[in-house]
Amino acid sequence: MQRVLGIDPGLRLTGYGVVVVNDGQIEPSLLEAGVITLDAKLSLEDRLDQLHRDLTLVIEELKPDHLAVEKLYAHYKHPRTAILMAHARGVVLLAARQHRLPVIHLPSTEVKRAITGYGHASKHQMQAAVQTQCRLATLPSPPDVADAIGIAMTFARRLALTALSQ
Repeated sequence: MQRVLGIDPGLRLTGYGVVVVNDGQIEPSLLEAGVITLDAKLSLEDRLDQLHRDLTLVIEELKPDHLAVEKLYAHYKHPRTAILMAHARGVVLLAARQHRLPVIHLPSTEVKRAITGYGHASKHQMQAAVQTQCRLATLPSPPDVADAIGIAMTFARRLALTALSQ
């Protein structure tokens, strides 16, 4: 059995999802998902500190074997957004290293393609696909949670296929 923690990093909301894939199976099952909400009134430094503390609690409680995080994507029209997001992503990587978790970096287009079949799926399409695949009664909300679950599911399936092929 492997537990994968998927993270969709952000400075306001950081989504997380933990899935479990059992030996001999390909499809993971959702263990837990949620969102770390950061206080937008705090300074950048204080939000990063809050993210580190809250993410550390998630890691210590859920005890994942791997951490999968969305790769940083920088659009030339919004370089400031990419720089700010890199701060949150750096905190995620630090927390993973401190807990000796192997990290996989997944492009959002790969995750969207694996979950919805389309690499440029909308937030709503991701939410609906995750809801269906995880058999959830409602859409995972906010969308950051669906993205984090999708990240975890994509890597868990990759792990499972690798294990089965060996």
